[in-house]
Formats: sequence, C-alpha cells, structure tokens
Amino acid sequence: MTTASAALPRTGGSSGGGAPRRTPAPAPAPGPGPGPDERIAHVVAEALGSARTVLDSDSLPGLGGARLPFGDQSFDAATMLCNAPRVSDALIRLRELRRVTRGPVVVLAVDPSRVRGFWLDRYAPAVLAVQARRHPPVAQLVAALGGSASVRRVPIPLDCTDTFDEAYYGRPELLLDPAARRPGSAWSFVDDRAREAFDTTLRRELRSGEWDERFGHLRRLPAYEGSLVIVRAAP
Repeated sequence: MTTASAALPRTGGSSGGGAPRRTPAPAPAPGPGPGPDERIAHVVAEALGSARTVLDSDSLPGLGGARLPFGDQSFDAATMLCNAPRVSDALIRLRELRRVTRGPVVVLAVDPSRVRGFWLDRYAPAVLAVQARRHPPVAQLVAALGGSASVRRVPIPLDCTDTFDEAYYGRPELLLDPAARRPGSAWSFVDDRAREAFDTTLRRELRSGEWDERFGHLRRLPAYEGSLVIVRAAP
C-alpha cells in the first residue's frame, strides 16, 4: 500500500520536532517502477487543505500506542497510514493525533466491509478474509478521531504504481508473480495450499477467457473504487 509520508505537501521547518514538510507540486505521471502512487498521495495532500504544519505519523516509528512527544494542538494537521497489524495501537495513535492537532487529521485506510467485493475473493477468499479481519472498521477510526468526520473512497488508477492487491484490479496477470503479492501481508497468513489454489485457478481462467468474461471490463476502467478510503476528521 502507498505511504502517507509521500503526501506531505507543506514547506517550513518542523513544529515541535515533527516531520519535515515538502513543497507542493502537481501530481506527476507515475514512474516506471513500483512504489507509492503519487496520484493517491495527491488525494491525501488535497484533504490536508491549507495546513502549514503537518505531522506525518508514519515518520515516528517504534512508538506503537505510546503518547506522542508533542504538546496539545501543536500542528495544523496530521496524516496517518492505517496499517493492519495492531488495531489497538492504531486507535490509540489516532486519539493522540487528534490531541496534538488543531485542524484535520487525514487517515488513508482500508474499509474492511468493502474488502471482499474485489474479484480476488473468487480466487483467494482466505487472503481477503484475513485482510478484512485485520483492519479496524471505519466507524472505529471515526470514533477515535472524534469531531466532524467524512469518509470517501479513493480512486485507484489502472496503472497504479503501488503494490497492494487492488492496485492490480485490471492487470490480473501481474498478481501471479509472487513478488507482486509479497508486500501484501495477508498472503503470509495463508498456507501454501491456498496460494497454489489461487495460482492454479487464476491461470486456468485467464487461459480459458473466463476471467475476462467476468471481470474483463476492469482492464479498461481508468480508476477503481474499492476498499481504499480517506477518513478526514476536523475538531
């Protein structure tokens, strides 16, 4: 998945020891290699609005659910990439971001209620079941942030340069490469038999044309709205 740190668009020094901000620029065309997709990062940047001092929560590794080393309302805004491994830590971190931020907190997250709507559920249901279980419900994110919150889905470009499963929505052949699946931690929670069944079934249906009969329209869809969402909460 893309990192929230890639979206920081602000200039100026750090506020109370926070992460540096970056100069805004138009979202460029994606580069030739894998990596955070700048178009998704631009959605995060837009949600930050006119904030000048922005705390990138992902630039503070190793703190887990600990209290952040900043005073109340130290930043205009904050961002966070809501990863799955420790739901309780993520919710504590969100409450801390709300405490140290006087403006919006913007979270790039996965909506677990939408995970299994992706075509991959036909071929690797155990993987998506794991993914859905490991992400906190959006309602929990909203409750942790408090204030006035909005949630909207993030369009994933057809040629997305990031490496989460939905990034390949219209390019199923690429998911047959184990290297493309490796960044998705949910794959590590299923056994070899599940991975082999995925590979065998998807290869067979690509050869027979069945995948294209069911999902071929996705090859021409410029952007896909799946489980990736932006949660923006203002005090």
